[in-house]
Amino acid sequence: MKRKKFLKSGALSLGAIVALPTAIFSCSNEDENNLDSANCEVSPSETLGPFPIQSPAQLAQANIIGNRTGIPLLINLIINDQSNNCNPVEGVLVDIWHCDREGNYSQYGGNQLQSTDYRSQNFLRGRQTTDSNGHVSFISIFPGWYPGRAPHVHVEVLSETGISLLVTQIAFPVSDYTTIYQTAGYNGPPDRSNAQDGIFSDSLDHNMADSLTGNTTDGYTLLKTISIQ
Repeated sequence: MKRKKFLKSGALSLGAIVALPTAIFSCSNEDENNLDSANCEVSPSETLGPFPIQSPAQLAQANIIGNRTGIPLLINLIINDQSNNCNPVEGVLVDIWHCDREGNYSQYGGNQLQSTDYRSQNFLRGRQTTDSNGHVSFISIFPGWYPGRAPHVHVEVLSETGISLLVTQIAFPVSDYTTIYQTAGYNGPPDRSNAQDGIFSDSLDHNMADSLTGNTTDGYTLLKTISIQ
């Protein structure tokens, strides 16, 4: 799908969300090459649970918002192969999932981990296939947080046949999520900072988003290079 068409079609289905980040992979080739070179170590392998994506093949979608509302977030990911000079990887599957602004996940609930029951919904989950530049993009909202974890997005990279190549997580700069969590609908400051988060404790520098640009009025754009082996 053409980038402009992708952005336009996503914006039309945002519902109550009135703004959307305006650039999908707008960085220059030189900037992108610099990003790739700076992120050529294999990305940290992190836990899949406790709310992994179910039936991802049925969620092949770029707009993953569903019926959720929040600060718009455009997620741009670059997948490269550390064992092949960090060249981009075409044709691999990329699954992402994260909680809503209240800290709840779709496909789960009604238990001690999450009291609100969203087992019949699929919001904030999706799958895309990388293009020739190793790119995928998802239209989403900025995630909230839940007790015991700093804000994060889950990512799994799989082969064309569905073999898992890497499960990782993306962290956000504290200054940005602090500003976002002061807006209506979010739950205020998380009970764990990035530095206190047990998942990020030994790998935070490599989990951190390469860039997060924007504001609470127009939305944010995240860029992250993920290196597999």
